[in-house]
Amino acid sequence: MLDKTIIGILISAIAFVTVYAITPSLIKVLTKRNMVVKDYNKEVATMVARPGGPSILAGILASELTLYAFFSSTGILAIIITTSLAFLVGFADDRKVLGGWFKPLALAASALPIILLGVYSPHLAFPLFGSVKIPELYLGLIVIIIPVMGNTVNSIDVLNGVASGFMTIASFALTVCLVIVHHYDTALASLPLGFVSLAFYKYHKIPSKIFPGDSGALTLGAMYGALSIIGHVEIVAAIALLPAVINSFLFLSSVKRIVEHRQIKVSPVVHTEDFKLMASTDKSAPVTLVRLILANGPLTEKQVGFVIFRLALFSAALAIITSFMMEIRL
Repeated sequence: MLDKTIIGILISAIAFVTVYAITPSLIKVLTKRNMVVKDYNKEVATMVARPGGPSILAGILASELTLYAFFSSTGILAIIITTSLAFLVGFADDRKVLGGWFKPLALAASALPIILLGVYSPHLAFPLFGSVKIPELYLGLIVIIIPVMGNTVNSIDVLNGVASGFMTIASFALTVCLVIVHHYDTALASLPLGFVSLAFYKYHKIPSKIFPGDSGALTLGAMYGALSIIGHVEIVAAIALLPAVINSFLFLSSVKRIVEHRQIKVSPVVHTEDFKLMASTDKSAPVTLVRLILANGPLTEKQVGFVIFRLALFSAALAIITSFMMEIRL
């Protein structure tokens, strides 16, 4: 049996190289099939390939299946199945815009493998106060976490590179937190998520050559959620994802219903004459994190992205500090 450190390096390399290597081919295939969408934040009309979910899933499956070959863990199996089901939900939505309730309900069903395989602990751990045992309630929490995490990541996918860059930061923070609380096996399984996100960022950053689409965003979010449940770090994971959580809360509280973001008719952001981003003054426009960032004045797309990344780094630091306060032990 190889040392876990070597295995960690191996699966990280597989995750990164798989996405890095196959994404250019995916871009060509999508472009050839006219599976492209307009990048509305570019002054010159630009069409971008979409969705990038297949390459993201390929990187996750290649690395997690390799890890499963070394450790036949039901936890790894649950991660693989839940993530794959979330991808299918997102891919269906990429091909045809479905109703606002479709994704939450379908993602809730994607969480069932975690329950059926019994890879959870019915305890919700809090910093300083320890854990609370909530057996029946926790089952409902599992069904909620996967849709919430999936749609939260999807909601932050608004600008070039933001979703993949944000998830790179949050995922590596989650890995560090899992190590701190001594959940080493789950930390090992979480490594591919960060490296997949990092490799995809290469093609997703400004100017984007490919967008993750719902299939990519939901895949990243669902895997993140599954890791938080299996690693018993739900609170810590939510803290690391805080900017995206706030964005989702602001959006839902302003539109007051669950709706597909592509169905929103009034954009929260408009463009200036020099094509910088500016907060919309239309009162009917939904409130979002980007709109709040732009409240002090127009910024370029890259500047807004960097603000979100700084918020992500701050939240990651808070999550790591919180994990030191946890009393979780194997």
